[in-house]
Amino acid sequence: MPAPAAPPAAAAVPVLPARWIATSAAVLAALATAAAVLAWNTQQRVKALETELVKRQQDAGAEAAEARVAARSAQDVAHESAAKLAVLEARVAETTIQRGQLEDLIQSLARSRDENVLADVENAIRVAMQQTAITGSAEPLVITLKQADERLARYKEPRLERVRRALAQDLDRTRSAGVADIALLAIRLDEAIRSVDELPLLASIDRRRMSAPRSAPASAAPPASAPSDAESGAPWSERWKGVAELVWQEVRALVRVSRIEQPEAMLVAPEQAWFLRENLKLRLLNARLSLLSRQFDTAQSDLRDALAALDRYFDPASRRVNSATELVRQVQAQARLATVPRPDATLAAIATASAGR
Repeated sequence: MPAPAAPPAAAAVPVLPARWIATSAAVLAALATAAAVLAWNTQQRVKALETELVKRQQDAGAEAAEARVAARSAQDVAHESAAKLAVLEARVAETTIQRGQLEDLIQSLARSRDENVLADVENAIRVAMQQTAITGSAEPLVITLKQADERLARYKEPRLERVRRALAQDLDRTRSAGVADIALLAIRLDEAIRSVDELPLLASIDRRRMSAPRSAPASAAPPASAPSDAESGAPWSERWKGVAELVWQEVRALVRVSRIEQPEAMLVAPEQAWFLRENLKLRLLNARLSLLSRQFDTAQSDLRDALAALDRYFDPASRRVNSATELVRQVQAQARLATVPRPDATLAAIATASAGR
């Protein structure tokens, strides 16, 4: 019998060589060592970085403190600079103003003689216009225009002839305006007011005439001549005729008949005469105040009342009464509202001549 076949041989198990294992262990050990060294280096670097960061943070804090101090210093310097700048700007502004004034002065000094004369004439005319507006009288403007014409006449300049012609036109217009001279009218009213106390009343004149002693008629013979006539042997008819004429003249002197135009003027009592004169003074004073305040309608009303009182209660045959009445009538005739014309032609001519056209 044949011998049985031998079983297949089992698969061979690889066996790691010991050298390879040792090499692997060495590699692992090297890697571990390298990792440890790397970790240690990393830790050292981290510590160094932390130390550097702390140092830099401290340096940064110090620099920040220094920066704050420097900022404060810079702020103080900025405030000082702003204050100095404001002072400088004020000085610059003052210098600019002074420079402008100096330039104006230089320009005024550099102007020609004619320009100075025209400027002076214009200023004088404007001042005269203000005075005329305040006083209501054309006299200041008339005087100023005359003086300006006389002043320009001394300069023989062709371009000033136009100004002189305009002055002549405005002077004629101002003179023909007929503006009331308030100052003169006030003086006349003052004279009339002062003379009121001396004006004779109609009632007082008639009383003085009635109380005056009657003079003996020239035709009547004195008592001493009666015996002479009787002794001379004159006829009785002539003697009775002379006695009758004497008696008739005495009777006529007892009764006096006259025409009275204003009966109320004769009824003024002596104690009422003072009130009558004071009322007339008040009328004239009111008219004076109305003239000074340019209220011509009120002044005319008061002047009419004053004239009516003078004509009614005072003696028209008295020279003082006639003088006072004439003063009041002159004031009434001249107290009229009139506008003083503006010298526009002269001002326009001066402006044209100053511009050199």
